[in-house]
Amino acid sequence: MSAERPSLPPVRLHTEAELARDALSAPLLARAARLARWAGPETRVGAGGELAEAQLPAAAEHLGLADDEDGAAYASEAWRLAVDTGLVDVQDPQDESAPGEGPDGDAEGTVTAGENLALLTGGSPQDVLGIWLDGLDAVHADATAPAFDDFADLVNEDGSVDFDALDWDPETEAEFLDGVLGNLYLLTLAEAGPGAAPVPLPALAASVVVPDDMDEPTDEVLEQVSEAMMRLDDQFRVLEPIGIVEYLPVDETLLSGDGEEPEADDEDVTRYGMVRLTPLGLYGIRERMLEAGVDAPAVGDLADKGADALLDGIAYYPEDAARSEVVLWLGHRGTEGAAQAAAELLAAARGSDGGAPLRRLHCQQALASVGPEAEPAVRAVLDDPELGGLARV
Repeated sequence: MSAERPSLPPVRLHTEAELARDALSAPLLARAARLARWAGPETRVGAGGELAEAQLPAAAEHLGLADDEDGAAYASEAWRLAVDTGLVDVQDPQDESAPGEGPDGDAEGTVTAGENLALLTGGSPQDVLGIWLDGLDAVHADATAPAFDDFADLVNEDGSVDFDALDWDPETEAEFLDGVLGNLYLLTLAEAGPGAAPVPLPALAASVVVPDDMDEPTDEVLEQVSEAMMRLDDQFRVLEPIGIVEYLPVDETLLSGDGEEPEADDEDVTRYGMVRLTPLGLYGIRERMLEAGVDAPAVGDLADKGADALLDGIAYYPEDAARSEVVLWLGHRGTEGAAQAAAELLAAARGSDGGAPLRRLHCQQALASVGPEAEPAVRAVLDDPELGGLARV
């Protein structure tokens, strides 16, 4: 057996029940659910599944946003999420049973409640989190989508879209945002969890722009950091409503150039944007990393594994995380299984490979948590050439 250092430190996640409650209270998903319940046979959608223009005022009013100048935009955004997460099912306007053309001559379809809508209230926490993760994917795609002033300028004579004119590479944009979120994840773990202090946006932008071996950023690199900041400001504004971050945007007077040049003190840092990862954000980013094949352990992952996986897995964990993992592992076996757990730990600590000394050290520490039930197994190896030392300790 050999222990391989994980690429990321272990994260402490809230329980699935707590995370599901956070997901349900995320503003964007909550609005999407309200619109899904509001929709009925008379609700009309366009060819792309978007809520028909004439329906937006009523949707905004249902959300309590009738007096908000951006109410229609918020309603449209929430509706798109309802479609993307299966809270509503859209009937294609090209379908024979669809009602045909709307008042403006465009084809319109109808909607029915989606299967996922019932899961938000009657499903398990895992069901809720699965729907929320689908929503996170959709919002992530929105955050990395290109911005343009007039879509008509991008349409060729044959009706195709000239993506080259956007100067936009979707893979590059997604990798940039994922890199930023990955760094925010690491910074959050370094500060011992989601209760950590918010991260200044300039520092986060610099973490993905400034080369590690650069002692003093050049003017060109500083300009790139500034551009990255503005990109992130837009992206975090899009991401915040799904609940993964708490975000204080960049002061708009700085963007317009109307504000006075701030003095260099701690309070001024907030004018450039501050971002904090939420507990739900830790969960969501970790899920995205796992899907991408990144080794992103969480405390509790090893609770149902064998003793060999436990001792190898915690080899490079911080001390408190390793202790918590052992407690969860023992708790999974219960008091009745304590003696057997001790025997399994001792068996897993055997070996003469390079990782053996560290395994035996963690085994010794774990046995201290087992209690008196470990005594028979420990006494049985007092004279063992490999395990006798830790047994005598």
